[in-house]
Amino acid sequence: MWKEFKAFAFKGNVIDLAVGVIIGGAFGKIVSSIVNDLIMPLVGLLTGGANFANMFVPLKEIPAGTTVTTLEEAVAANIPTLNYGLFITQVIDFLIIALVIFLMIKAISGTKAKMAKKKEEAPAAAPTTKVCPFCKTAVDITATRCPACTSNLE
Repeated sequence: MWKEFKAFAFKGNVIDLAVGVIIGGAFGKIVSSIVNDLIMPLVGLLTGGANFANMFVPLKEIPAGTTVTTLEEAVAANIPTLNYGLFITQVIDFLIIALVIFLMIKAISGTKAKMAKKKEEAPAAAPTTKVCPFCKTAVDITATRCPACTSNLE
């Protein structure tokens, strides 16, 4: 069983997948930073200073005398919340990642199409043999006699 696991774990595809997952995780962090630190502040500025991280709906009544204006205050007061602002941020995060993946796949497909087109456009190689009309043996293209039947070739 150990040999089977070792053969599976060290196949090229599994290692490629592991590298892809690690790079994807790092890429996800970069995109999250772009969304949280660059895009959402600009969106907040365009929407009149809205902070999407603090957009929530309390799911139970806020106790009298307690002021809850941020999500951190709601968590500290042990008030359950519906965090729609964070959800909007995650949707934007997903859309950016999906767009980047789409562009990468489109670029790869375009490159593959160009390579296939070049392969199709390659000129056919000149024939190196001909067939003897008498015995149907393949003969070198420059031969004047067939080596099998000794007929004169044109």
